[in-house]
Amino acid sequence: MSTGTVNVRPAARAEWSSRQWWQTAWITAGACTLYVLFRFLPTGTNLNHMDFRVTGKGALELCDPSNPQFIPVIAAKSPVKMTAKTALPPLAGGEVRVTLRLETANGKPIAPEDVVVKHGRKLHLLIIDPTLTDYQHVHPEPGKVPGEWSFAFVPKHGGTYRLFADFTPAATNRSLYSNADLVISGETPIGAAEPTRMQPAWTAEQGGYRFSVVSSAQPIRAGQAADLKFTVDRTDGAPVRLEPVMEALAHLVAFDVARSGFAHLHPMDGETPRPAEELEPSLAFKVTIPSAGRFVIWAQVQLDGREIFVPFWFDVAA
Repeated sequence: MSTGTVNVRPAARAEWSSRQWWQTAWITAGACTLYVLFRFLPTGTNLNHMDFRVTGKGALELCDPSNPQFIPVIAAKSPVKMTAKTALPPLAGGEVRVTLRLETANGKPIAPEDVVVKHGRKLHLLIIDPTLTDYQHVHPEPGKVPGEWSFAFVPKHGGTYRLFADFTPAATNRSLYSNADLVISGETPIGAAEPTRMQPAWTAEQGGYRFSVVSSAQPIRAGQAADLKFTVDRTDGAPVRLEPVMEALAHLVAFDVARSGFAHLHPMDGETPRPAEELEPSLAFKVTIPSAGRFVIWAQVQLDGREIFVPFWFDVAA
């Protein structure tokens, strides 16, 4: 009996070990198959981070969100090329339909699946005229051809308008910028003075509302961070209800006279809209301007169901 028992146990162990080995092998094979399948599944974009790689001095880099800075788009190296064209000659005062072409430096088109949604949209376009008195923020829509995006706007003045694109590639999840110029035929109306002749002003009134910006630094100095407080109140003293615009209660965009770049600022105290009406809504912003000179900050808010753009002119000291 003891001999039979001794002979059975090794056989049982061998059978169990064989079964365990096959189970492990099947699990391993299944895991490898799943890995290969997931590895080759489409990710939604045909571009990768190497398509947006920029090396060398002066390359565009993502700013610290807690300390937004002025982006020198014109002078910096960008891995993205943008061109703008119109079917008809663009004229001041009339609707201009524009087709943008966005592609990487190596010629690959940048399509909707190649960018992610930021602040409610995939592509933000900041448009500014030579006098800095006509600022518009539009959101181009993708066209039928990969890499093409279309939009329409009404330029107020004649001259060379500058278009700044602000978007985030899915391959990098880092903000990128590009620019293009568009020549508009027409005259600049009387009253749109040269930017250097505009008087500095931190307050403005429009449509029954009073807007103001207060800086923690007086004056704002080049290379030093400044805290800004943006407030809105009604001239009749009634409560103000700021409505969300692009997932925030306000956006500030700063341009220099040369239009060499911009700074796109979002509220520091959170972008979740507050539902309650306030007598004087106040939002905090932060910015660092790299060089001295004349600048303008355009505030964008939504009140009573309509978007309002308000300029504030200021000087940055050395």
